[in-house]
Amino acid sequence: MANDLVVSEPRGGALVPLEHLAEQARGFIAAAKADNTRRAYRSDWRLFETWCRSQGLASLPATPETVTLYMTALAADHKPASLTRKLTSITRAHQAAGLPSPATMQHAAVSETIKGIRRVLGTAQLGKEPLLTADILAMLDHLDSGLIGIRGRALLLVGFAGGFRRSELAGLDVEDVTETADGLVIRVRRSKTDPEGQGSSVALPYGSAAATCPVRSYRA
Repeated sequence: MANDLVVSEPRGGALVPLEHLAEQARGFIAAAKADNTRRAYRSDWRLFETWCRSQGLASLPATPETVTLYMTALAADHKPASLTRKLTSITRAHQAAGLPSPATMQHAAVSETIKGIRRVLGTAQLGKEPLLTADILAMLDHLDSGLIGIRGRALLLVGFAGGFRRSELAGLDVEDVTETADGLVIRVRRSKTDPEGQGSSVALPYGSAAATCPVRSYRA
């Protein structure tokens, strides 16, 4: 009769079935990770399963020795940070199945393998090449004069001037932009570095040239 149990909800004293609360809790747990992160975990796990099958090894449950062999096989063309994420993906899969994870750094074989890979191959990460003014100008030259082109110009110039990520630009709404005498103030509600959605504001002043001014482009 567990499904018949109810608890009091703080607002108004209404009774809510525990089953409904459990469903809400699962939703909160799912929301704790971004969609891209969950997709990466699923992709990592599928690759690990495929590799284990090709080697005649069990993937669930896997052993620490299997994990160290997998990390070694990937070391030549994967950065240490990528290997660490794959360890996390293997751990998540085992946790979801109610099994102890073989991929934690608590296992000496796993931790020593990762340390060795970092020592031999290094830990430096290659950053993305930044867009320069010349790149932006070349993009603007390819936009047409229609509505889509005008919107594209505004997105490019606002994104470039504010240093926004693609996801931050895609998430903007008109209500997030405040026009001031000096330019624009843009409210970023959520970003990769702000997963809990505390938000931040970015001020964009007028540009010196009308053709590349983010404020004029936005108003257009």
